[in-house]
Amino acid sequence: MGLPPAYGKLLGWLLVCDPPWQTSAQLGNGLGLSKGSVSTGMRMLESSGLARRVPVPGHRGHAYEIQPDAIIRIAAEPTKFRAFRKLMERGLDLVGDPDAPGAERLRVMRDFYAFIERELPALVTRFQAERLRKGEADG
Repeated sequence: MGLPPAYGKLLGWLLVCDPPWQTSAQLGNGLGLSKGSVSTGMRMLESSGLARRVPVPGHRGHAYEIQPDAIIRIAAEPTKFRAFRKLMERGLDLVGDPDAPGAERLRVMRDFYAFIERELPALVTRFQAERLRKGEADG
């Protein structure tokens, strides 16, 4: 995804760790990352809405945990798909000629991102409804 490896390591660790919260020191020790890598990576995870700071009873400072529905909320956000669609539209405007080399590829990509932008909210709603039904069936 073009991000530093520490970002993926931190995200993966927070998905499976026990306890579900981890201090910076625990993250660094568990993953073999420097304080700087942990700090930078956690800022990225926080700003993207994937993780949050939480107080830890009996410990000074804070720890981090993954937002339970973070991946769903991030995936459901159409902003990035809208940005890609607009970028393809801009490319088509710059090319000008609908028969120019590459114009068809730009149209296909634009149409794909428009499709995802349009359909993703309904998919997320279906997923959440399915999880709710499964939870009721399991409970």
